[in-house]
Amino acid sequence: MELTVAQLAERLGAKLSGNGSGVVNRVWPIDGAGSSDVTFATDQKFAARLAACRAGAAIVNKLIDAAGCPAPQLIVGDVNTALIEALNIFAPPLKPGALGVDSTAKVAPDARIGKDTSIGPMAVVESGAEVGDKSIIGGGCKIGQNSKIGKNTRIDCNVVIYHNCSIGNNVIIQANTTIGSTGFGYRLINGAHRLIPHNGGVIIEDFVEIGANCCVDRAKFGNTIIGAGTKIDNLVQIAHNCVVGKCCLIAGQAGMGGSTTLGDGVVLAGQSGVIDNIQLGTAVMIGAKSTVLQNVPAGKKMFGTPAIESNLALKIAALSKKLPELFDRVRKLDKRVNQIESAKDNKN
Repeated sequence: MELTVAQLAERLGAKLSGNGSGVVNRVWPIDGAGSSDVTFATDQKFAARLAACRAGAAIVNKLIDAAGCPAPQLIVGDVNTALIEALNIFAPPLKPGALGVDSTAKVAPDARIGKDTSIGPMAVVESGAEVGDKSIIGGGCKIGQNSKIGKNTRIDCNVVIYHNCSIGNNVIIQANTTIGSTGFGYRLINGAHRLIPHNGGVIIEDFVEIGANCCVDRAKFGNTIIGAGTKIDNLVQIAHNCVVGKCCLIAGQAGMGGSTTLGDGVVLAGQSGVIDNIQLGTAVMIGAKSTVLQNVPAGKKMFGTPAIESNLALKIAALSKKLPELFDRVRKLDKRVNQIESAKDNKN
């Protein structure tokens, strides 16, 4: 898509400063942007780089001083909000999947398929399953027995949703993710590990987004629950009977042990882990590569392994850099003390 700068300003609800007749067709970072690109500056540090920018237009905040920018400016209240809209406007056009059931798909006679749905090639929808209106089931997906998919939900290629799972409305699940697999629970009986049956399900509430190659295990009893509005990155493991609150953010390679509970608005950074039966309060933030071994009250920021309050963890990290120097000083002091003690002994 191509738009004049003036047209883009109108679409973004931005105030235009400069000539709006130029044509732009994509969003690009400041350093590589050309005359047909629209760029952006989220703060004053980036705004300072606009002076050398060759972009066709720049999205800036009304509080940013971008006086040195040669490009027309699209002045908005929030750059990130406008950037999301601009990226959607200039997204590459893709042909939508055909409505209806592909001839190679297999849909059980008693499965319920809503209006204006798309069931892709080689997909399987088993007995008792439901797919809501305007939902998309990608090629190679499997929807297990008695599982329910809500309205306007997109299940990308090769996703597996086991039996007795419930997926809400306006959900996105990206390729190769598995929902409802058996949890990792065993008991040592007579010298052998025996799998504990997992007879529960999974509930994924409305407006949840789950990345590629994630696993959400089914519960032993009851349900593993992902709260409304939660966003999950790629390669995330959520174990059996976990309860994730609303509007949480879980970054790539994070993992949660069984029966862990996250309050609303919790953030798990990349490669962080939470052991089983832990409770994290509302708006808790866990830093990258941290491991949580105990309950965390609401609002705390934690970091490290084991995770402790981030301010203390950063102090410890800073002091650890001085350990070689401190060790040398202690060794020299120890040597000096031994010399003094030896001198005293000789006098005696």
